[in-house]
Amino acid sequence: MSYLNTQTTTTNNAGNNLTPLMKSYYDRALIRFATPKLVHAQFGQQKPIPSGSGKTIEFRRFSPLPKALVPLTEGVTPEGNTLNVTTVESTVEQYGDYVTLSDMLTLSSVDSVISETQNVLGDQAGRTLDTVIREKINAGTNVQYGNGKADRNLLVGGSSTASENDYLSVAAVKRAVATLKRNNAAPFKDGCYVAIIHPDVANDLTNDPEWKAIKQNVDPKDWYQGAIGRIHGVVFFESTEAKIFRAGTLRNPATVTQGDAETLTVASVSGKTITITEPLTADDVTYLGGKTLQIAGKDYAIASAAAGSAGAATITLSETPDAAVKANVVIYPSGAGAQGRDVYSTLFIGQNAYGVTSITGGGLQTILKQKGSAGTGDPLDQRSTVGWKATQTAEILSPEFMVRVETTCSY
Repeated sequence: MSYLNTQTTTTNNAGNNLTPLMKSYYDRALIRFATPKLVHAQFGQQKPIPSGSGKTIEFRRFSPLPKALVPLTEGVTPEGNTLNVTTVESTVEQYGDYVTLSDMLTLSSVDSVISETQNVLGDQAGRTLDTVIREKINAGTNVQYGNGKADRNLLVGGSSTASENDYLSVAAVKRAVATLKRNNAAPFKDGCYVAIIHPDVANDLTNDPEWKAIKQNVDPKDWYQGAIGRIHGVVFFESTEAKIFRAGTLRNPATVTQGDAETLTVASVSGKTITITEPLTADDVTYLGGKTLQIAGKDYAIASAAAGSAGAATITLSETPDAAVKANVVIYPSGAGAQGRDVYSTLFIGQNAYGVTSITGGGLQTILKQKGSAGTGDPLDQRSTVGWKATQTAEILSPEFMVRVETTCSY
């Protein structure tokens, strides 16, 4: 039996004692707790959730006008121009969660418990919504790879030879800035672009001698949450939620046991079929279906696989592998850098690169159900719930106004 009802928090029905004033107070508190986690939301074109708009919201992109190079003729009104407006539609989704509080927990101070709970829920809401935005805007196609590499699976990290590692450098920053300028991307405050960087990558960048030589501090009061410094016209914002491209797995995580190899090894190659040195179970074969592998620095799609004991199991690729695929070569899951190394995204952003829905004006709200609001579902008034619900979406509006730089890091 469910003990939660579906009353809204904007009414004063039985079991729902939040007045509109109290709801507004708790909503503001929730937004205050969530905002520090919304790093990716800070730099998008903010769009409020219009009432009655259904599940679709429109962002607008205005294309630049051509130069007006024809001299005006005295007394003659020119024809003028027409705005070119592109509409980008996006489907909004709802996200949310709640926690249940017992009457014993809230016995001492209801307001104190709710406030502390909102702190935890606000943190969760912020991280959730930031991830939704992050995934959308990291799907752009304007990509640059560390040290000019041609693809993600070629990025190297952890080499004892420093020059082989594809870590973020000041040279890569200048290259990204040059791209944004060439694309006429408008900067933000003080004529600066912004970049969202993972702390592990920031560690590599800030150890670059050129960063140490010319890095400028920024006043947090004049910028946004998380600014760590400025160089070559870019203000960097650190976030542990910055996108990381991690390798997939070669075995079903639900059935893998301690000691199972996370990589496979080529035993022999015959045409498109690779015999591997490790055993494969029927469950492994099912899990590998449709996946891709990284072998000798190249990604290969799996056509089929056959279970077998060590030295007898096989994987058939969708194409004949290169000559570099031979006995004793290690097989890695795809999706990351060379040898399955984690790859980090650092986003360099100009104005109006993407749009997001605002968390104010109803975009993020508190849902509180008082004890007894569930009726016979809570006959002894033992439970209340505190939750949050948000409406969120994000869309890339001008892909040329944003550059995703992919690198490895020294960690």
